[in-house]
Amino acid sequence: MDKLHLDQHISRHFNEELELIKTQMLEMGGMVEKQVGDSVQALEAADSALAESVIVREEAIDAMEMEIDEACTTLIARRQPAATDLRMVMAVAKTIRDLERIGDEAHKIAKMAIQLSEEGGPPKGFVEIRHIANGVRKMLNDTLDAFTRYDPDAALATVHADAQVDLDYKSAIRELITYMMEDPRSISRVINILWTLRSLERVGDHAKNICEHIVYVVKGKDIRHGNKPPLE
Repeated sequence: MDKLHLDQHISRHFNEELELIKTQMLEMGGMVEKQVGDSVQALEAADSALAESVIVREEAIDAMEMEIDEACTTLIARRQPAATDLRMVMAVAKTIRDLERIGDEAHKIAKMAIQLSEEGGPPKGFVEIRHIANGVRKMLNDTLDAFTRYDPDAALATVHADAQVDLDYKSAIRELITYMMEDPRSISRVINILWTLRSLERVGDHAKNICEHIVYVVKGKDIRHGNKPPLE
């Protein structure tokens, strides 16, 4: 594993501020990870109360994103970091945007959970939801762990894992569309499942984005837009 050595500064306060924004970002990541887990659980258990709690907690995540973003802006203006330090601050600023958007997707899933619980009965597609949800939750957990350890290899493995999530998503979509064609009465309910699967797929995309930020911090390499090296 490559170790990240942040540039040394005369100011001890700078290093403390840099570590603080990273800690706050990881705390936000833990909150978002719980949001995703709770939203899926609410959908599977038809638990409207749990879904409502996910919706309410989104405000705290939005507030945290703005707080950390402001801290990043202030840190750049006051300390004028360079090299690895600057990449670190920019990566945190980009990561919190991805985390906030993951929170948005959890919010959407929670709303679908409420709708489906009101309609009653488990609709077609729960198996697919559970499978894809497990995949993206593992991606998100591995992503946060890789950021904690500044581990570009683990981050790159998670980037590649998103391809399997995309394949599973496409397969589920094809199966559910076929089901709707065979039973038009199911269309309205299955559409909610399709939107839920789309939100989960987007969670995987945002986790992949964060992993790309990690590789950039540690290696100084931009691996976006298909510029990914193969796994060793």
